[in-house]
Amino acid sequence: MRTKGSFYTLVLFTLLLFIFPWSELSTAQNAEGALTGIVEDTSGARIAGARVLLSVPDSPFQRQTVTSSVGEFRLEALPPGDYRVEVSASGFAVSNLKLRVAVSSSPTIIVKLKPQASEQKIDVEGVGKTLASQPIETTSSVQKTTVSRQDLSEIPLAHRSFANIAYLAPMTQPVEPSDPTKARITAVSFAGSSGLNVDLSVDGGDNSDDYIGGFLQNYSPDAMEEFSIRSAQFDADTSRTNGGSVIISTRKGSDAWHGSGDFFYRGRNLNARNPLDNPEPNPKQPFSRENEVFTFGGPLRKSKLWFFSSLEYVRENASVAYSANSLKEFSALSQLAAAGLIAINGISVNSISVPSSVPVPFRDTLFSARIDWAQSARSQWFFRAALDRNHTQNDLIQQSTLPSTGATTTSNYGNFLINNQFQFSPTWLASFTLDAGGFHHVKDRNSHLGLSLAFPFSATFHTTSGFETFGDNQFVTSITAFPILRDQQKYHFRYDLSHVSGSHAPKFGVNFIHEPVLSGKLSNDPETLVQFPQDPSLYVAHPVQFSQDLVDNAEQLGCPPSPPPASFCPSGNFSQNIQRLGLYAEDSWRILPKLTINYGLRYDTTFGLFRAEGVNQDHNPAFLTLRSLGIPLVAGTPHDYRGAFAPRLGIAYAPGRSGNTVIRAGIGMYYNDLTQNGWVDAFRSVNAPNTNALLPSDQGFVIDPHYHTPYALQTSLGVEHQFGNDWHINVFFEHHGGVHQYRRYEYASGFTLPATAPNISLFKTDNRSSYNGISFVAQHRFVSNFEVTAHYTFARATTWGAGVGELFDYVNGVTDVRNPFGPGDHGPSGEDVRHRFVLVGTLELPYQFQVSTLSQFESARPFTITTPVDLNNDGITGNDRAVINGVHTSLDQFRGTPYMQVDLRVSRAFDIRDRIHVMPFVEFFNLFNRQNPGNNYVGDISALPVPVNSLSNATAFCLDTACTLTQPIHRINDVRFPAGALGDFFGPGTSVGIPFAAQLGIRVTF
Repeated sequence: MRTKGSFYTLVLFTLLLFIFPWSELSTAQNAEGALTGIVEDTSGARIAGARVLLSVPDSPFQRQTVTSSVGEFRLEALPPGDYRVEVSASGFAVSNLKLRVAVSSSPTIIVKLKPQASEQKIDVEGVGKTLASQPIETTSSVQKTTVSRQDLSEIPLAHRSFANIAYLAPMTQPVEPSDPTKARITAVSFAGSSGLNVDLSVDGGDNSDDYIGGFLQNYSPDAMEEFSIRSAQFDADTSRTNGGSVIISTRKGSDAWHGSGDFFYRGRNLNARNPLDNPEPNPKQPFSRENEVFTFGGPLRKSKLWFFSSLEYVRENASVAYSANSLKEFSALSQLAAAGLIAINGISVNSISVPSSVPVPFRDTLFSARIDWAQSARSQWFFRAALDRNHTQNDLIQQSTLPSTGATTTSNYGNFLINNQFQFSPTWLASFTLDAGGFHHVKDRNSHLGLSLAFPFSATFHTTSGFETFGDNQFVTSITAFPILRDQQKYHFRYDLSHVSGSHAPKFGVNFIHEPVLSGKLSNDPETLVQFPQDPSLYVAHPVQFSQDLVDNAEQLGCPPSPPPASFCPSGNFSQNIQRLGLYAEDSWRILPKLTINYGLRYDTTFGLFRAEGVNQDHNPAFLTLRSLGIPLVAGTPHDYRGAFAPRLGIAYAPGRSGNTVIRAGIGMYYNDLTQNGWVDAFRSVNAPNTNALLPSDQGFVIDPHYHTPYALQTSLGVEHQFGNDWHINVFFEHHGGVHQYRRYEYASGFTLPATAPNISLFKTDNRSSYNGISFVAQHRFVSNFEVTAHYTFARATTWGAGVGELFDYVNGVTDVRNPFGPGDHGPSGEDVRHRFVLVGTLELPYQFQVSTLSQFESARPFTITTPVDLNNDGITGNDRAVINGVHTSLDQFRGTPYMQVDLRVSRAFDIRDRIHVMPFVEFFNLFNRQNPGNNYVGDISALPVPVNSLSNATAFCLDTACTLTQPIHRINDVRFPAGALGDFFGPGTSVGIPFAAQLGIRVTF
């Protein structure tokens, strides 16, 4: 397969670049920081022409400059790490400082020079090494949170994932993993979004998934040096996000040999029972997980060449336990099979086994290695390689689906990056980054019967998991299809040039991504899918009705080996070759000593965004059929958008002379192309074996020709103040106005289209959204033995949708295409969390004991309840929302359960011969065993555990099979029923909390 060949060519090309002496090229990446300083005498008068020399301990790395006429200096493109700063001026004593520059930060320091007498030494080495000790940045207008390596090692992380770390930042919140091809890489929601519109870079290289969005490759927390979360007012060098930005820098070696070994263990005896999924008296579900982590680094040549590596292996033996309701329905289905009633299209099922739980073994290997080379004082290089290989058996099985619906999943990720910085002069610095990555994913279903049976009780919230009850997993839901094969190859080139001149710090850059392989395959095997209107327990008493519904609701899916000449059957395969280009220019202008204006302009565009298999959408049979029938649904085909100019303006004002207060404000536009998954059906349509005109019974897929890249208009205003060295307060407001977002229009033949036309799914970019939030952040540091960070966010997020409402996602639809902005289609987004509070703290106790916590509290998230009845007579079922007591419900009108989870870690350090440190620890997740179903409630009124008397207008619950005994529905919230607690999407839940679990571990460092 050409995928592997080009991937290994890439590896060779990358290694050649590493050894080639590009001494006059360089690198800058948004993972780097800057340092701004003011040099004064003891009376506060500023000193012009002072010499500033910045260096790295045990390295030839140096940067030097002189202060301007107003006594200020700025040093750009500084890799995260520890630095020495030497400041000297005629007639004054030399001042030496130790400080740390965090990832993507720009701290401001004030250096006071004393009259010449003796050298000054100021040690501020501890500043900036933890969440609560970050210095204030008086020249930056970016709202961000920086998490250090020390924070990562001290805070309890339930899943050791990106999402766990991002919880520490305000204006963010966890969301469920929505991509079954990356089930263990959870997303992070910014500004009420789904988390799929976020930019993630690792060491300056792109780490975004271009099929579904969000993060791509996972990294061990022990491989990370720092983690920066930016929620608003990103500089113009940041691209491809209209939500937030996450920047990670990896660890590097030093002149001292160092390393660590960690072991984490969880087991069934350390976990509490989940009453929703594993109730008494069923046996407690089996579970065990071990994480083994190793790091090692040191000098290959002191003060010249260093390396660092990390390895994490995860051995998890999880299981899916079935609830009492699921076991009841499975047993009823087993009775129907034993009676010989499951027989259709030559397929017969005479027995179905019903286990109490299903094992789900998972194995994962995460490895990264980095080499740093100080070529000279002006040129520094590093090379980093990383991989992630994981394997899951019985994947996709949920607590309402039988083992036959699972699959074996294998995923392989690889990434290679080269980075070089070169200083042309004290005021000119260039930066060069070359990044290459690959992803290969395969799913193999457990069952190949050619038959799937789906009952309402298996359809959980949003039906993005647990769709088929028994038989072959179709890898498709009412919202989207997901691939059984995925390949992504990406080559990322980035070049940045920065300059410091007086009060200006301009920066220019180009960002180019070549993605020759963005391909995959959707399942299209011949299958018979039967979606029953009632659950098996009802059919046991009505076997004749079961046999009738088996025939009436049977649907043929997939493509036969040789489809009839007149049949339209889209291929399962899809493949694209895409290029993305970004250009930017920005400046940080210190217009006054207390006022900095950060302004810039970015331009992004794509090449081949709508080409699949080498052809445009004018080869799409659905488009050709509409044109031949003279149906003006679409006037043409879509093209790459060329108008994505994004101006950005930020202001940072630091009143007073102490540098302890900064007022920030800004406005900017942020573009991000929709990912491939939203319209993959249109891409695979050009692969159809037969390209004749579509028949009225066929389903076609077309993209609206008026495509516009989605963007967000962001505004922010905030104030940050530091009270001495102890208290740090930050209050800020953000508004995100989303424009040109995705929506899917469903047109039905004979209803909203002429009877001669096929059914059509039309993908448009006409959706809108709004987010308004205000955050209050407080950080307190008591000397060195107690640190605490707390933040509270009050927010509101709204959008348009049918059964699902998400910001910047591919799932939103319309209830009625004849009235796309009709009543009831506007409401809260699925991640509309009105109140969220997070507490993070570390307490040093006597005898080297340490206690730390990560605690989260948030108000209930919304959800929608739909009905399978076509209430508006548009020929489409599943898009209509439920009617209760004669009142039509609206988008996300219902609310789930407020979420609360307190995680705690207790550790004790032991030192052995000064060099070796041993730290056993115990971690408690969901300490108070809070039941957290989140908004994972039954989202289909026909799937409620207690049936209703009418799916068109529910007024009562049926208390017997014939519905002769009823109980009135008094309030709309009477129809709220939790659907389970394992997570409403794929993989371990994040907003759906786990029950109490304890984890034992030990860390050894040297």
